[in-house]
Amino acid sequence: MPQVIRYVNPHLRVFHRYLAKKADFRLFRPRLAAGRGARRRAQDGTKGQAMAQRIDFTLKVQDGKARLGVINTPRGAIRTPAFMPVGTAGTVKAMMPESVAATGADILLGNTYHLMLRPTAERIDRLGGLHRFMNWDKPILTDSGGFQVMSLSELRKLTEEGVTFRSHIDGSRHKLTPERSMEIQKLLDSDIVMCFDECPALPATDDQVAKSMRLSMRWAQRSRDAFGDRPGYALFGIQQGGVTQELREESAEALKGIGFDGYAIGGLAVGEGQEAMFGVLDYAPDMLPQDRPRYLMGVGKPDDIVGAVKRGVDMMDCVLPSRSGRTGQAWTRRGQVNIKNARHQDDPRPLDEHCTCPACQNYSRAYLHHVFRAQEMISGMLLTWHNLHYYQELMQGMRDAIGAGTFAQFEAEFHAAREMGDIERL
Repeated sequence: MPQVIRYVNPHLRVFHRYLAKKADFRLFRPRLAAGRGARRRAQDGTKGQAMAQRIDFTLKVQDGKARLGVINTPRGAIRTPAFMPVGTAGTVKAMMPESVAATGADILLGNTYHLMLRPTAERIDRLGGLHRFMNWDKPILTDSGGFQVMSLSELRKLTEEGVTFRSHIDGSRHKLTPERSMEIQKLLDSDIVMCFDECPALPATDDQVAKSMRLSMRWAQRSRDAFGDRPGYALFGIQQGGVTQELREESAEALKGIGFDGYAIGGLAVGEGQEAMFGVLDYAPDMLPQDRPRYLMGVGKPDDIVGAVKRGVDMMDCVLPSRSGRTGQAWTRRGQVNIKNARHQDDPRPLDEHCTCPACQNYSRAYLHHVFRAQEMISGMLLTWHNLHYYQELMQGMRDAIGAGTFAQFEAEFHAAREMGDIERL
């Protein structure tokens, strides 16, 4: 007999009808029907236990430098190239976890700095870990907190031991070291942990970048020692060195000497511009082990992502699709659409006639323009869903192209579509 779900909120009926079209909706339906008790039992299985399965990376095929692979984890597979939506404070803003999964995301990013301040890592640990806390049963990567300490905290003191800073929330005093960062990320129970590093703001002198990079390498060793041996979890090292090839090489050699489960390329997308970033990516990924995933931190716009994958990057994250959605910006095959513009107020067409997200399937540009102008919450919800859907569709397109050996054709068609610009106004 078919299972019947009774909806207290009628809006959820529309949401679940959309999810029902997705193949993985069967993963969510039993949890919705079974109630809180069953959900808790399902999510408690791995928290606080050493999982037997180790995280591993399989490189399936290359097309030029572009790589198709998969990261296998106890909480599920991460198809690469992968884009990770950012759930800064335990949520991807304007999205429910089920809707994020419906866009095709295999993994989320959580923010150590924000979660350690509020609600605190200790509280999340007591409540069963970050997966249970935010109702996300797929893998989670957490950053180390170093970048936010440097970029958000005006009152801070940097020493060999770590960073002392004041909270941007209430001014309370905190200390973050490699050891404390590893402790916090273990309390959060994230699947992929990032070592603690310093990311200097650009522009900076070569001496400043070199000093910062060498400090980060010493912190990387301390992070490795504090992380220990944790089957079922992974620790990534972070390459630094700014835009100087010799410093990038020195950093890569230091990290390989320590040994990590994956390697990130840090210190980019911090104001150096796309040309300089691509200049570094022309050589930096090749300095890292071939058999480990490569993660470009904090990137980016769609053309940044395609360019990074072309140069051998496997993973990326960025707040852009969700932040843009909340500010009336939509990303489409033909470039960026500013839904605030008056040209959309009488337009009955969707954002993208080829897109299958709820915003494009069920709503017109005129409606999206109206709800943004009226400051309705649904505006950010629909545009964020659309943007994340587009980003995941872009990743799937690249995965398919790499697998078929047609990445160069995919890239040419991607840029050609964007050069056309938005559809003609009515």
